[in-house]
Amino acid sequence: MRFLFFGIVIISVLLALLPHIVYILAKLVGLVAHFRVSYRPFGMAALVLVLIWIIAAFYGNVYGRFHHQVKQVQLTFNNLPAAFDGLRIVHISDLHLDGWTGHEKELQHRVDEINALHPDIICFTGDLVSMSPDELKPFVPILKQLRTNSSLLRGDNKKAVYAVLGNHDYMPYSRIGLRERNAAVAKLVRMEREELGWAMLLNESEIIYRGSDSIAILGCENQSVGAHPVIQRGDLQKTLSGVNSTFSILLTHDPSQWRKEVVPETDIPLTLSGHTHAMQLRILGFTPSKWIYPECDGLYTEGQQHLYVNIGLGGTLPWRIGAAPEVTLITLKSKLVVH
Repeated sequence: MRFLFFGIVIISVLLALLPHIVYILAKLVGLVAHFRVSYRPFGMAALVLVLIWIIAAFYGNVYGRFHHQVKQVQLTFNNLPAAFDGLRIVHISDLHLDGWTGHEKELQHRVDEINALHPDIICFTGDLVSMSPDELKPFVPILKQLRTNSSLLRGDNKKAVYAVLGNHDYMPYSRIGLRERNAAVAKLVRMEREELGWAMLLNESEIIYRGSDSIAILGCENQSVGAHPVIQRGDLQKTLSGVNSTFSILLTHDPSQWRKEVVPETDIPLTLSGHTHAMQLRILGFTPSKWIYPECDGLYTEGQQHLYVNIGLGGTLPWRIGAAPEVTLITLKSKLVVH
């Protein structure tokens, strides 16, 4: 709450300064050109800007960050095995659990809604926490309720959720040493595997089956290769090692990897990412996130390869304006099946 207050104050001061800077410049021009500049319109502009910002911040904190949407996407593939026609994938990302403290009922509602979609698999594309693995502990009883309605087989270890780590999950913003940071990451991975029962894929793959058909779920560690290179731990070739399935789904947190590595180096038909949050701001359909990430929100296609960027359910800031939290239901269709 203290962070929210200081954030509002700092941005309010910056917004109020803008008209005053313009006023000072106009005043200087007026002195040279011998005309009078009134302060009133600039003062009113500063007041209006601050009021708009305070109202928007209040809306984004109280309502915007919890008013989520369920997006539905259907994709058809030439090489999807017939047994997987109609596969229902729920894609979620960027929970940032520190922001849900005090709002546990809201998170419980999200879990209940996800289960009600009857997914075959659930894919989580990173940033479960923001600063520490301890953020997860209070939410284990809620998140372990995630369920699938699936006949998929995965040996003796069938999982409901397939997951990767995001940049925050490596704790790069925590003021701790490298050894402590590595221990924190290991603790988070252990909690996700043992307490949540998730299949954590760290440059690894899992094969899932329906009858004699199979597809591969690939999980690449965070590989930030765009304008914001935070963590570069991904090894795409290692992730693909030993994968013989005709169809693969890649989970990777940062969407910049898709354009830089996935498209030119592989034929992976579907990549799922998160990370951008669409900067938690979208006005009239535009998000400034596009200035940093060309692929920042929704579905992108290059030839026979697709990328879906989920803008997350949580956030690093305690508000969202326009960029509503998202649960995505992706249904896969096979051209091998005559519908």
